[in-house]
Amino acid sequence: MVELRRSLSLVSTFLILFCTSTTAQPPAPRRSRTRAYIEVSCQITEYPDLCIRSLTAYIHGANATILSPRKLVHYALLASQHRAQHTRAFLLQVSKPLKAKKDQEYQAVKDCLEQIDMSVDQLSMSIKELRQLGREEATPSPSRDDVVWHISNMETWVGSALTDATTCLDEFPGGVRMSRMKATVKAKVLNVAQVTGNALSLFHHFVVRYRVPGSPKKP
Repeated sequence: MVELRRSLSLVSTFLILFCTSTTAQPPAPRRSRTRAYIEVSCQITEYPDLCIRSLTAYIHGANATILSPRKLVHYALLASQHRAQHTRAFLLQVSKPLKAKKDQEYQAVKDCLEQIDMSVDQLSMSIKELRQLGREEATPSPSRDDVVWHISNMETWVGSALTDATTCLDEFPGGVRMSRMKATVKAKVLNVAQVTGNALSLFHHFVVRYRVPGSPKKP
């Protein structure tokens, strides 16, 4: 009888420990509302995986909450600007020794640097213009003409930034054997072009409401 009680006690202890160990495991982390919103919104872009990666970086890095089309555009433009600035810094770094050695690759890098430099400026202007658009819409009676003007400027500048990055890529045509440096430049510039293209897609989605006649609505 004593042995039976001991056996039952051991079984009970085992069951308690087993249940405790299984229920004590933390639940799988749920996606945040911001990440879920980004994942859905990025499906309209040409490179959705890249779009998700570039935007979710701001959730952790800047602790940002992105739950509106306007904020999506804002952070997409910031991502493009940062990639372009990083690429410009890299081009500046590699161009100096090429110039000193009078390397034949210098001209291609120099031309590309000029294009990326313009992309950085255009993306900076588009970010400022988005802020201006927000201020205009915050007024009691926003002027539709002013709203359309800001949108037109943004469309021009983001589109030009994409064109300039694409023009830079033309300096390094496919199918041609290139140095490791050129391959790295091309990869970085391609990344700028893709991120900027995604930003332009999100921007076009954001301004659809303004294409319809009527008073602009606050986002």
